[in-house]
Amino acid sequence: MKKCMAVFLLCILTMMFTAVAAAQSKGKILFVPHDNRPVSFKQTVDTVQRLGYEVIVPPIELLGSRTDLGHPAELWRWVNDNVEDADAAVLSSDSLIYGSLVASRKHDFDTDKLLKRAEKFASLRERNPKLRIYAFGSIMRTPRSGEASGSEEPGYYAKYGADIFHYTALLDKEDAEVLTRAEKREIADLKKSIPEEAIKDWLGRRQKNFAVNRHLIDFARANVFNYLALGRDDNAPYSQTHKESRLLEEDGKSLGETRFQTLAGIDEIGLLLLTRAVNDLSSSFPLVNVRYAAGQGGDTIPSYSDESISQSIRSHLLAIGAIQVPTPLRANLVLLVNTNPNGRTYEANDLQNTSVARENTKSFADMVDVFAGKKFNVSVADISYANGADNALMAEMARRGLLPKLTAYAGWNTATNSTGFAVAQGILNAQMKPENRQYLLATRYLDDWVYQANVRQSVAGQLDSMRGTGSYAQLDGKKSVAARRTTIEMDAFIKKNIPDFKFKLLQVDFPWNRMFEADIDIK
Repeated sequence: MKKCMAVFLLCILTMMFTAVAAAQSKGKILFVPHDNRPVSFKQTVDTVQRLGYEVIVPPIELLGSRTDLGHPAELWRWVNDNVEDADAAVLSSDSLIYGSLVASRKHDFDTDKLLKRAEKFASLRERNPKLRIYAFGSIMRTPRSGEASGSEEPGYYAKYGADIFHYTALLDKEDAEVLTRAEKREIADLKKSIPEEAIKDWLGRRQKNFAVNRHLIDFARANVFNYLALGRDDNAPYSQTHKESRLLEEDGKSLGETRFQTLAGIDEIGLLLLTRAVNDLSSSFPLVNVRYAAGQGGDTIPSYSDESISQSIRSHLLAIGAIQVPTPLRANLVLLVNTNPNGRTYEANDLQNTSVARENTKSFADMVDVFAGKKFNVSVADISYANGADNALMAEMARRGLLPKLTAYAGWNTATNSTGFAVAQGILNAQMKPENRQYLLATRYLDDWVYQANVRQSVAGQLDSMRGTGSYAQLDGKKSVAARRTTIEMDAFIKKNIPDFKFKLLQVDFPWNRMFEADIDIK
């Protein structure tokens, strides 16, 4: 009798524990990122999990990296094995069709094989008719040079990348307006300077990927996807990426922007679509008020983009299911965008990126101060510089004690990467417990300000004096020494510039064996 009672009580406790666990999770979202970089994977997932959602992700060894181009067959098997009880799925088509984002730029698969892999999305929908499916992929980028490609393009791009960029930019321009005689001669000269095999390979791969993206748009039209986003990373107002985007937008125009969009950028789209899933599952339509620094403001066309930043932010808001409103009074979020008065964006390692206040630094900090002081949820998109924070702004906000008062902040990589994160984390962070919000803020401050805008350049300058073989783009034998030096310098920067910092920096690593991005652990 006692044994039966014990079993009965155990069953009751198990049921209670299961019920509590279910109650603690606001929903279950299956997520396949486009690679394993911390910002694409770890930091994105962490944001949604801290809001109380269960995010199911593949084993990291199945995700692509800089050198491992990914495992699409195994990823599809994982998706089908884990999707059954999910409320939503946010899926990278690059990972599931090519293997990863980098693989989409380097693969040698034929079109038939790629389209067969794409068909698996239709099978997924057929087996899971009630599942919310949000898909995101990329329109192949067009880096301005071999150096800008970061060795993520085929080998020939290192030598001929600049010529390929200019050649295809002129071809795109030719579609829109009449070229001058000089431009026509330049097209002919560039065509001669690029080896035929190189341009044939590059354009041939683009044709395959373009066919895949058109197929994905057909799936959106057939309701396989609840929403589809195609990101155009590293492009310009005239470029091959911009040209393909125009054609794809026209192809999917009948769907409307709530079902299909092309977006300037790529690395932020995973978090944008996870935020869309959260808003849909909770039937939320966030209201966002957007304000810009003095000067060109929203008309700024940032580096690595083909459109004004106001257009990009409008697209971000549509992507997450938010509504832009003209006043902050009833807004769920006030998004403040730090731009340069002249409408240009610079690199974070530019010599002028110092802690000395510039023309509009104090006026922008005043705006942050006013809205934060009135207890609005304030998110700062810091895009004066690409690939790192604005040191003058960060120093001014630290001096005024504004850093812990923000709801969200982003100043990493391209402008659209930053605005996308600032929008998505701003909406999600506003709903979190204060300790979770502060953790995510600390992660961004350490990554975007401390590391990207400062310590990265300092340690990079010391690489030649370190033992072992390696370089900025390929650390190899210098990786562990560089990681230790980076940790030491970041600690010193924190003590000097953020003395009331409440978190402890544990370690820094370079998962892609280069200094461009870092994995920063804190507690």
